[in-house]
Amino acid sequence: GARSASPEPVVELLWPGEAPGAIGREEADIPTLTIYLPPAEKATGTGVVICPGGGYHTLAMDHEGHQVARWLNSAGVAGFILKYRHAPRYKHPRPLQDAQRAIRMVRSRASEWNVDPNRIGIMGFSAGGHLASTAGTHFDSGNPHAEDPIEQVSCRPDFLILVYPVISLTTKYTHVGSRNNLIGKDADPELREYLSNEKQVTKETPPTFLMHTSGDTGVPAENSVLFYLALREAGVPAEMHI
Repeated sequence: GARSASPEPVVELLWPGEAPGAIGREEADIPTLTIYLPPAEKATGTGVVICPGGGYHTLAMDHEGHQVARWLNSAGVAGFILKYRHAPRYKHPRPLQDAQRAIRMVRSRASEWNVDPNRIGIMGFSAGGHLASTAGTHFDSGNPHAEDPIEQVSCRPDFLILVYPVISLTTKYTHVGSRNNLIGKDADPELREYLSNEKQVTKETPPTFLMHTSGDTGVPAENSVLFYLALREAGVPAEMHI
């Protein structure tokens, strides 16, 4: 018989009604998940939420989204591209809220999408890497009393894949544009610390794969190095390629 192809990607809303904190009803106000499933006979049971980069002011949906999801599918991994809210309309905590919701959604519907609820990772590029690393350092186990079944499950990712990620918001290695778009130029120093993710790593942070290039002048490789060192300090398995 013919080899079964991947199903066509489907776009789903993260929230059935308005997203919490939505300021309008435009495209920019509506976070979504684009679901790319591998052919059933290839599926490994692993799923990855994909956070494209774009400095928290745009999203590189093609080369850091659709192309990545198709590549994951070729390895039998389900890809879930997150269209998250960002500047100029949204600052923290909206991008993180969208990322946490995406992880909960994939986990709560794991059997429908043929993934293992304990093998759901998050992958991010550049500012999307900041978002993914934030999801990996700021999570909860869900609200058992929530009416929405999605809100009842954990938003802790099982692993992180960070590709030239923005990590620090407090050092000279900070990507200033991403920081300003996420929290504003005059953000409270405590908020800068809180979202400087190398400072938020604990032993509960998921195992992490990091990739960067030495030649990156936009987001220096020290961002990955700082996160890697924090993971080592906390005893979390980590692999880094520079």
